[in-house]
Amino acid sequence: MSYLKDIQATAQQVAEAISVALRIETEIVDDTMTIIAGTGKYKERINTKEEGGQVEAGYLYGRVLCTNQPYFVEDARSDPSYDPSVLSGQTEEMAELCAPINYEGKVIGVIGLVAFDEAQHQFLLGHKLPLFTFLQRMSELLTGKIAGLHAIQNWKKTNQQLEVLIESIHEGIIAIDENGIITTCNETAQGFIQNRKETLIGSPIESIWPNSPMLEVLRTGVGYMEKEERYSSPRQEMHFISTARPILIDEKVVGVVASFRKMADMRRLAYALTGETKDLFFSEIKGRSRSLSLVLKQAEQVARGTSNILITGESGTGKGMLAAAIHSSSNRKNGPFIIVNCGAIPETLLESELFGYVEGAFTGAKKEGKAGKFELADGGTIFLDEIGDLPLHLQVKLLHVLQNKQVERVGSHQLMPVNVRVISATNKSLEEMVQSKEFRSDLFFRLNVIPLHMPPLRERVEDIPLLMEYFLTKYRQTIENQVTDFLPEVRELFTQYHWPGNVRELENAIEYAMNMEASGFIGLDSVPQRIKQAVLPRHDSEQETTFTAYELETSLKEQLRQFEQQIIIRMLEKHGHSLEAKRLIAERLDIGLATLYRKLESYQLLNS
Repeated sequence: MSYLKDIQATAQQVAEAISVALRIETEIVDDTMTIIAGTGKYKERINTKEEGGQVEAGYLYGRVLCTNQPYFVEDARSDPSYDPSVLSGQTEEMAELCAPINYEGKVIGVIGLVAFDEAQHQFLLGHKLPLFTFLQRMSELLTGKIAGLHAIQNWKKTNQQLEVLIESIHEGIIAIDENGIITTCNETAQGFIQNRKETLIGSPIESIWPNSPMLEVLRTGVGYMEKEERYSSPRQEMHFISTARPILIDEKVVGVVASFRKMADMRRLAYALTGETKDLFFSEIKGRSRSLSLVLKQAEQVARGTSNILITGESGTGKGMLAAAIHSSSNRKNGPFIIVNCGAIPETLLESELFGYVEGAFTGAKKEGKAGKFELADGGTIFLDEIGDLPLHLQVKLLHVLQNKQVERVGSHQLMPVNVRVISATNKSLEEMVQSKEFRSDLFFRLNVIPLHMPPLRERVEDIPLLMEYFLTKYRQTIENQVTDFLPEVRELFTQYHWPGNVRELENAIEYAMNMEASGFIGLDSVPQRIKQAVLPRHDSEQETTFTAYELETSLKEQLRQFEQQIIIRMLEKHGHSLEAKRLIAERLDIGLATLYRKLESYQLLNS
């Protein structure tokens, strides 16, 4: 690259100024032997080559470029090493004094003073040493201009890099100078403040954020981190988390830069890091009974709306699963799904958990305060489980949230808007609680816009076999044993049992049986005792159990024979009919291979 080419206009101005001041012609060439500037005949030759463009040819400018030394040619027309034109006798110059132009340790060109008449010749001869010094200063002038140009280019490059970097950050960035005037603002900040960058830059920070703590940083030089800030404007309410640091030059504060994030974005991040991220869909709620299918159809229909939903039903019927499925099928599915068990949180903590608190709200409160569940659910759904356990004084506050779509933290008078859909659930009769003044009627009607009822398991007996297979498959993947099925008497027992704990109790019973069973089939011995006691009567001194449901006319021996036949058939279906399969079956049943063959022949299964 030619450094002198970058400042060609300046080089020409310098050449003309020298020529006017000294009344002598001036020429400037770069390190490629290209004439960059000149006066007299050289001005007409600008951008052409000197000395044929051959630096190594040994002529005057080439020697200066190669040796980095100044030269004075007293009799140019008689010196064959001056220029190629000397050999042809066409040299017009009488004498020349020239010096190298140095930049960053490299010769980047030559500046020369050329005499074309005797007066100029005598001037060069008489002032040789001062003129060498003069050319050195002119060279420094040119290189200073180059350095300044490069500094501006580097500044522009750095400034552009910083601008791209600032714009690529997902946080809002604002910088102010020592007078509190906004000097920098990225597009994220522009979008958050809802004002154009061109308008913001040059405006006082107080015009958008009155009493901003950035001004305190400007005064004290002490920054802050993760500070919660709120501002109101005619357009919107601004609520964000901000970090600010002073800009120091020679230990003097000359500005402040602050980064900030929307509080709503921080809530979503907190939910993503700590909440349950697995979506749950209606297809994962198992059952084909008419009562369950009806409620699922209703739930799918209302999921797309925004109205509050109240899910009723006994404990363990799947109210939480239904609420999660409604959220996953709603327009809020990309927002948070926050679960609050109103019966599991102590009453003294429930208010702060639901609505949050500010610094100093009570003993033990975090210094920075804490967002409540309603704030965390902003833009999504909040599921209030066991809503019937909510204390009366909190029912009033919840009613205000539902009516005004605003939350007030404990210890604060600041109202914050929240956009939340409420799904609540209870195993209690809220109508009866309203009658007994245990639950506010106005809150009940706010929550019960869309009622859904999850039927108990005893009312959908036809779903029990399906659920049994589902849970058997689920726990087979986590519990290492060979259980593949239920014995018929267990299936009959489970359909006879009334399941007060509903689906949750059924799942627990199967998990228990999977852990207790040592064979390939879950039998009565592996079933929880309370279930057997509820269905099977107990008699005689040894407390033996029998099925009252099995009042069959066949003998016990025949029933056992039928059960044995079914077991062998299932084992054959699973392992096959090869010799190796029969050996495996005999080993699993803990009988000899010959015994197995006799039984196969007895049940006519040998050639099946």
